[in-house]
Amino acid sequence: MEFWDQEQQAYPLQNVCSGPRPQHTCPFHKTVMEKTTDVLPLAMNSSEKQETVCIFGTGDFGQSLGLEMLQCGYSIVFGSRNPRMSGLLPNGAEVLSYSEAAQKSDIIIIAIHREHYDFLTELTEVLNGKILVDVSNNLKIKQYPESNAEYLAQLVPGAHVVKAFNTISAWALQSRALDASRQVFVCGNDSKAKQRVMDIVRSLGLTPLDKGSLMAANEIENYPLQLFTMWKFPFYLSAVLCVFFFFYCVIREVIYPYVYEKKDRTFRLAISIPNRVFPIAALTLLALVYLPGVIAAILQLYRGTKYRRFPDWLDHWMLCRKQLGLIALGFAFLHVLYTLVIPIRYYVRWTWTNRTIAQAIAKKGSPFSTSTAWLSDSYVAMGMLGFFLFVLLGITSLPSVSNMVNWREFRFVQSKLGYLTLILCTAHTLVYGGKRFLSPSSLIWYLPSAYVIALIIPCTVLVIKFILILPCIDKTLTRIREGWERNPKFSESALNGKTDI
Repeated sequence: MEFWDQEQQAYPLQNVCSGPRPQHTCPFHKTVMEKTTDVLPLAMNSSEKQETVCIFGTGDFGQSLGLEMLQCGYSIVFGSRNPRMSGLLPNGAEVLSYSEAAQKSDIIIIAIHREHYDFLTELTEVLNGKILVDVSNNLKIKQYPESNAEYLAQLVPGAHVVKAFNTISAWALQSRALDASRQVFVCGNDSKAKQRVMDIVRSLGLTPLDKGSLMAANEIENYPLQLFTMWKFPFYLSAVLCVFFFFYCVIREVIYPYVYEKKDRTFRLAISIPNRVFPIAALTLLALVYLPGVIAAILQLYRGTKYRRFPDWLDHWMLCRKQLGLIALGFAFLHVLYTLVIPIRYYVRWTWTNRTIAQAIAKKGSPFSTSTAWLSDSYVAMGMLGFFLFVLLGITSLPSVSNMVNWREFRFVQSKLGYLTLILCTAHTLVYGGKRFLSPSSLIWYLPSAYVIALIIPCTVLVIKFILILPCIDKTLTRIREGWERNPKFSESALNGKTDI
């Protein structure tokens, strides 16, 4: 059972592969490269003798995979229903009928769609005892009651079916765009068959990940069909926040002046109102990154143990915190860009020109206010520092950067500096309000300024966090996270006779 810890979940890390690519030492590399000079090999292994692999299907993926395997020293035999009509295949590959090709190798990659698997039943005797690698994907999740690999195993019960390569596209193989897709999920019921397939994966410069038995094939086949799974909640939440605060500002700054003063302020819809919405969304989302950790700490204190799962909604919220933070950073960038264009706006230039002319005619200027200067400079300074730390948080959340630091360094940046960023951005908003913060004159139709509403969640998070770090509370919380339990006889670990550290 997995338990989430507030301090250990500031931002969930992505599972990525890193490290240098294998050296190209294949003895057959030179021969193949003379025939295909425009392609670079992925990886080779000089210690292995040439092995024959059969590929059923001559489509884009079959051709791309066959070319890569040729460059790595494998002998490739394609199986096709029309061997004489198969063109554009890699030089050096042999094309035969399905039955003839299957007799050439004990490893057969099935690079055809599930709808065309039926012909394999005619080859049951030939395929008996062979390793069948299913690389197919579906068009939608849960398209069939069982996975394609399990269906293949039912059609050819005497073969050892292994699921692999379905997370790598033909385009990635052709263009060498493998930086984001080096992992190849592998599953199967026969361990020796899986090992042989994983050896092929490694020889191609990819990283195999054993997912267990063939029952995992359904999950592996659904993986390429997932569209921003961890981003849906952050995107929807961001959209709701933006729409709410946009219309809230429209009511205050556009509709109200038109109703009571007959002034057309619709031009504010382009820059002024978005430049209010973006910082509000950024601050709110940043606070929502750290709010689930605070809730988790309160639950642990209430329960007196860490050996109980958090609610599913809280687990999902914690897993989405990295995405929430990156979207918040995007809104912060938009706020900076919109702020930089303020001096070149027509409305701003017109306002300052008229004000200057009016002062010149009246021969009277505005007196200098030291307190106002302090507030203005403090507001800008905290905004710049907060944005700098915001960018630092975003950079360290990238896999290429987070993989270069240890856990303690990563937690320091994402937790300690993260809360400092939240403090600076909250203070930036508070100083912006200044004396107008709770002034009755700032209410329009009894509605406070939008930034006042935006401060509710950040201030709540900071106040609760301050309470949690008080020595009397922090000591108890630390003990709980180290394994101490208030009522161990009721805990799940005690009931199971286990002691967790």
